[in-house]
Amino acid sequence: MEKYTCQNGVRIVLENIPYVRSVAIGIWIKTGSRNEVAANNGVSHFIEHMFFKGTTTRTAKEIAECFDGIGGQINAFTSKEYTCYYAKVLDNHSQFALEVLADMFFNSTFVDEELAKEKNVVLEEIKMYEDTPDDMVHDLLGRATYGSNTLGYPILGTEEALNSFTSETLKNYINECYTPEKVVISIAGNIDANFIKEVEKIFGSFKRECKACEIEKPQFHFENIYKKKETEQAHLVLGYQGLDAGHDDMYSLIIMNNILGGSMSSRLFQEVREQRGLAYSVYSYHSSFQDTGIVALYAGTGANQVEKLFETLQGTLTKFKSEGVTEKELKNSKEQLKGSLMLSLESTNSRMTRNGKNELLLGKHRSLDEIVNMIDAVTADSIHNRINATFGEQFSSALIGPGNIF
Repeated sequence: MEKYTCQNGVRIVLENIPYVRSVAIGIWIKTGSRNEVAANNGVSHFIEHMFFKGTTTRTAKEIAECFDGIGGQINAFTSKEYTCYYAKVLDNHSQFALEVLADMFFNSTFVDEELAKEKNVVLEEIKMYEDTPDDMVHDLLGRATYGSNTLGYPILGTEEALNSFTSETLKNYINECYTPEKVVISIAGNIDANFIKEVEKIFGSFKRECKACEIEKPQFHFENIYKKKETEQAHLVLGYQGLDAGHDDMYSLIIMNNILGGSMSSRLFQEVREQRGLAYSVYSYHSSFQDTGIVALYAGTGANQVEKLFETLQGTLTKFKSEGVTEKELKNSKEQLKGSLMLSLESTNSRMTRNGKNELLLGKHRSLDEIVNMIDAVTADSIHNRINATFGEQFSSALIGPGNIF
């Protein structure tokens, strides 16, 4: 993999994969809902939408048509800590894809007519999200866990903030947060290192003043949030302290989470669904941020079974803490993790994403052999230590449903 830093601070990472015919290009910006304030919550996500609504040289329809016309894909997403605009095309269209992405990045117009239409689109997205309690409950967990810290802000924002956005709001945020040192251009596919020069021509000279933006490390709150909603199912999620993205014990945590609730053979799936029939959907996950993380357990069940579900989740954790993991669970989880890693590397988009995130958040890249060695180095004892460090008596929680158990 080639890595290059432009004079203005923009970083470029390029991985040549000569045996494929595609190229994935991503523009990564280290800003998301965590970098917002209450008054502009949702602006990162709204800018992502508006980048597709026309530039000084292309209309919104022309942006969509130009990728349809070459059999390519273009899309974007916003998270709590970063935003990404990306395209995947045949290798002979890589220069064109780069130029269109750059046009969106530098020349989006944010005209009032498009602003008004897209506000309504995002408002409908918020309403759709609120009608999906198995998604919304995780946002509530963020509030329960991080309180008023911006890490607990919803990525979509609020209706009140959304309605206040103007073109100046978007331009000011871009000038403050889309600064060169926060930008990584990640490329993966059938493309050689000379393409770095093409990227530098476009992204290597723009200047925006870097303003100090201190991000407050959140305190973990052990709060319970309940939202009453007349749903057929109640949706429950429990939150425990996790690890930051660069933590040395990350692979012990990843394997621990996989054994607990990451597959059909996991403890939670077998106990909650297979043995007791309490839920159709049950799983655990870990979300890492630059300075903290959260391990969460989710399940949805009938409103009359929530208390039984909660007791089963707690019972599973108690048994997990006392027993640790078996050698069979450890071996199977390691192989599953390595298999998932290997299969993901067959996609140029996955490699572009992996490299972009690693450069943006960690500033370092591990080889496949290094990662495999770190996975193999995880022991039953290291997982047992991680279990006991993670699952204490206190936890945060969120519940959406017709009745409250807390």
